[in-house]
Amino acid sequence: MRHPLVLWSLLLIAAAASWWLSGRHAAQAPAGAGQAQGPRAVDYYLRRLSATRMGPDGRPDRTLETPELKHFPDDDTTELAQPLLTVHQGDDPPWRIRAEHGWISADASLILLGGAVHINREAGPHNRPLQLDTRDLRVQPGQDYAETDEKVRVRSRRDRIEATGMQAWLRAPARIKLLADVKGYYAPP
Repeated sequence: MRHPLVLWSLLLIAAAASWWLSGRHAAQAPAGAGQAQGPRAVDYYLRRLSATRMGPDGRPDRTLETPELKHFPDDDTTELAQPLLTVHQGDDPPWRIRAEHGWISADASLILLGGAVHINREAGPHNRPLQLDTRDLRVQPGQDYAETDEKVRVRSRRDRIEATGMQAWLRAPARIKLLADVKGYYAPP
């Protein structure tokens, strides 16, 4: 009676090993038949792009500049090299947002600006100059809204503020909300 128990145990182990090996093989197989492996395919690219979207009043609303843009047909997304996004403010100075690289969603409702991000707005009749330095900014262009969870450094003339996390609304009335660990230095005029 001992031999059948050993035999059944060996068969059970063999079945489990077979099932495990078949699972490993399936996990290593390509997800879909005929899909290309390796680098993603680019269906078009542009060099030295400067595109301006006009507002309802016929004036510039937003401008996107990049030395190189690549479009990927598999998910309809776009990658940008060193993008510069300008949010025009009518007669007031525009916001200029520069990053190391960027990504645009298929419906263009989200722009991810990666790496070091620098945001500048020159002084105007109604505002002081402003410089913000952060990383990895998420932009919702339809709402002229930007946010990050990373550290933020804000400078305006001799004043400085440091924080972690930021929300920014770029259209009038423009405002910035610093989320945590806020430290500032105010230099009297």
